[in-house]
Amino acid sequence: MHFIKIFIFIALSLVVGFFGCSKEEKKMEVPKQEQVTKNLAPQKSEFRGQNFFVELSDLRVLTVVDTASKEIVETPILKGNIKITNKSKDILDIQAVTFEYLDEAGKPIPFKPEEKIDKVYPFWKALQPEGITEGSLDITIPKMAIKEKALGKIEINLVYVPSPLKRETLTLSEKVE
Repeated sequence: MHFIKIFIFIALSLVVGFFGCSKEEKKMEVPKQEQVTKNLAPQKSEFRGQNFFVELSDLRVLTVVDTASKEIVETPILKGNIKITNKSKDILDIQAVTFEYLDEAGKPIPFKPEEKIDKVYPFWKALQPEGITEGSLDITIPKMAIKEKALGKIEINLVYVPSPLKRETLTLSEKVE
């Protein structure tokens, strides 16, 4: 009697297993998104300002595109390398480099509200005269600049503090009890 129950249980398990798995076919999933890299033209740019010489190189835009609709699904990213040379006679304390994207008419290209906005590249570097600092860019660019090929110019602003700085040290004499 005990063996009959075990036999029926095993037989029912096999029947359920065969009918449950035989109809279902596993389909290989095709990626719904792909990463597309586009190079900016020109890939290397040089700018000479009053205090700085800036070189941008290996400029490219990475976009994530829906494979079916070819729509950009994430905020594009501008990547590349930046090299800054101090051409002044003073120490210059670089705080950040900001980027503004302009169309052919010179008007700013706005980010849409749902886009990630990251157009400031923090640097935090004090440069001696003729000093050089380098870094890699990883900032966002508006979808509209890529999608509609509206990008005409990229405006770069160096945020810096000229030195010699006057620094004052204050001592607060407090105790933790």
